[in-house]
Amino acid sequence: MEEVSSQRKPAYTLRELTGYFFRLGYSGFGGPVALVGYMHRDLVEKRKWIAEEEYKEGLALAQLAPGPLAAQLGIYLGFVHHRYLGATLAGIAFILPSFLMVVGLGIIYRLFGGLPWMQAVFYGVGAAVIGIIAISAYKLTVKSVSKLNRKAIRSNWLLWVFYLAGLMVTVITQTEEVLLFILAGLIYMVVKAPPRRMRPARSPMSAFLLGGIGFWDYQPGMLSKIGIFFLKAGAFVFGSGLAIVPFLHGGVVTEYHWLTEAQFVDAVAVAMITPGPVVITVGFIGYLVGGLPGAAVASLATFLPCYLFVILPAPYFKKIAKNTSIKAFVDGITAAVVGTLVGAVVVIGARSIKDLPTAGIAIATLCALIYFSKIREPFIIAIAALIGLLVKIA
Repeated sequence: MEEVSSQRKPAYTLRELTGYFFRLGYSGFGGPVALVGYMHRDLVEKRKWIAEEEYKEGLALAQLAPGPLAAQLGIYLGFVHHRYLGATLAGIAFILPSFLMVVGLGIIYRLFGGLPWMQAVFYGVGAAVIGIIAISAYKLTVKSVSKLNRKAIRSNWLLWVFYLAGLMVTVITQTEEVLLFILAGLIYMVVKAPPRRMRPARSPMSAFLLGGIGFWDYQPGMLSKIGIFFLKAGAFVFGSGLAIVPFLHGGVVTEYHWLTEAQFVDAVAVAMITPGPVVITVGFIGYLVGGLPGAAVASLATFLPCYLFVILPAPYFKKIAKNTSIKAFVDGITAAVVGTLVGAVVVIGARSIKDLPTAGIAIATLCALIYFSKIREPFIIAIAALIGLLVKIA
């Protein structure tokens, strides 16, 4: 079983890894595209805790499995050197801060009956988020597909085909198609490193109560309904971030009538202005429906499948990923995945950039991140939120 882990001795402790994901959970804005970019920047480029190959394997496995992409990648990266305990602690540390934040915002929502100020904040934050994820998507493209020069593009032309296919399918359908990822992987494997049976001859094979805010307010039998619905959301919805929103809307608004249309829109806004995985909106929805128990059940039911879908195949995935055919399969998938993530930038941008002020905020964010490398994303988010409030109030 030791073959499953990386051959390199970890350059970090489990405590350091857990601390990193906890910090990312309370300071990582921008949704899945930005979050996976932060992990690459911090763990691969800066700290060198994770090898490039290990990161790419984790990204491919996370995209193949249903559920939130950033959380799955974090769980896999925790598994790389510290196995099941590392995966568990990384996942909990990453999700816990944003869960506590949305519960707190749920309390405020119950007290004041709405979030008009939050809509004003999101007006600015949503535009800034586009700039953040655009930069992250560019970095992932250069790292995972090829550099943007003629020679590199020519030698990796097939990866660019998969990349553009993923981008266009996402923009047109506004969903992520897992079959496209699998097809890209299979084609690239056959072209670059076909398995032995497909080769001509020789190739070697390697608890307290609070009144008035719904803290413990849920109806009998409601928790089981919440659990079953959100378990399906976590187990059967492929895609990341906002890809789960249509499924949630169909259930909590149309089918079960747990929330009104306005409440659901507010729930999505909460997820977008808080750090951590966008899918944590399930915690806010769960709180409005069933108080703290509802928030806990909704979050656990949504994230449990993605945890299992990562840690169960992870040992075997790591082992077989050394095979040249599997590596080619992963490279093909990764190209389509990154193209899809760039397509998500376009989709989210179309929803967030509504007028000249939001366009200006997005462009200013891009310029700030390009020309001031030391500036931190939370600082940009805070400025954008303030601008949004000023514009809406004025």
